[in-house]
Formats: sequence, C-alpha cells, structure tokens
Amino acid sequence: MITERRIFQNAEALAKRLAQDVAAMLREEIHNKNSAVIAVSGGSTPQAFFTALSQKKLDWAKVKITLVDERQVDETSDRSNARLVKQTLCVNEAARAGFVPLFQNPDASHIPAFDLVILGMGNDGHTASFFPGGDHLKEAIDPETSASIVAISAPGSGEPRLTFTLPRLLEAKNLLLHIQGQDKIATLEKALKGTDQNEMPVRAVLNAQKSVQLYWCP
Repeated sequence: MITERRIFQNAEALAKRLAQDVAAMLREEIHNKNSAVIAVSGGSTPQAFFTALSQKKLDWAKVKITLVDERQVDETSDRSNARLVKQTLCVNEAARAGFVPLFQNPDASHIPAFDLVILGMGNDGHTASFFPGGDHLKEAIDPETSASIVAISAPGSGEPRLTFTLPRLLEAKNLLLHIQGQDKIATLEKALKGTDQNEMPVRAVLNAQKSVQLYWCP
C-alpha cells in the first residue's frame, strides 16, 4: 500500500532527494548491523538517481547491490540491467560496493534479505518482471512461493527475464516505488483502484500489507 507520496517538480530534484534518502537508509543499516543489501531496478528512469547515489559518502564496502529483475542477456548487451548498474551506480564512491548479478549466477537466489528495494513500473502495470500474461507470473507473485528467483517470459517483456519473487521483495525493510511522468501516475492510480493482479501485476505489491513510499515527478 502507498503510505507516503513524495512529489517533485522535475527528475533532477527527484533523483537528488531519492539518492539522499537511500544513502541515509544504507548508513542506518550499516550502523545497526554492519552491512546493507539493496535491490534496484533497471531501465532509463533510475539512471540519474544511480549517478547521484554513486557519489554519496558511506561505507560502500559493506553494501551489496543486486537487481530486482534482469533480462537474460549478456552484460555486453545495452539491454543488460547489470551493465547499466555497473556503469552508473557501481562507480565513484560506490565502486567499493559488491554487485550480485542475476543472469547466469545461481548464487543470486541466496542473497540475504533486502534492507531496501526500489521498484519501477511500466505503463502496462508491470513491476520487477511481473508482466501481464507472463508464463510464470502465478509463481512469481505467489505470496507463499519458496522460490527466490523465477524465469519469466511474456508478450511485453522483450527478452526472457529473471525476477525476484513477491515474497523476497516484500521482506525488504524499506520498499520504494520510483516513477516519472503523467502517464505513470495515471497507471498507478488505475492500479490502486483495482484488484486483478493478472491485469496489472503491480497490484500484488500495492495491495499487500506492506508500506510503499512513492517518489514521483511529472
């Protein structure tokens, strides 16, 4: 459920504040338990945020970074989320963080519980790789599944994907939704008014008894 809405005038202001808040959350986890685990989303929306976060001063050597989901493509592909993260987030101050890829890495399913998850959302109502019509969507959003990561393909997914399952995302201490544009806020409002998770799988997150902080700009 959306429990807090943070609205910004533009993408630059959003990226700056999101980076500030995420850095503070990571510092708190490092202070409390000497480590932190964060899962981020790919695509074009988070790039400015990644750049801003990479410059924050904290004990990055104690941070593990992974992806919410990934396309099943090699890191040489410009479609690779791992490539994006390595080029824009795991640089500058954050170059000392540990990065855990999903594609061709069975050990990714054993990553510790997330302290922080940052989700995106598509205009089709998908989040992570929970796509409408996905061949393994039922398992991916099953709150009782024991799987950490599932492979999924769908008409709108492009390449076959890998995604952390709903329970793994919901166990995060902090769950954030980062979206931009009037079309995205319209999609979100539509999702919040319905319950059919097959139509708009983001509802699996929004309708769960889990606090979600929204970061949005026009």
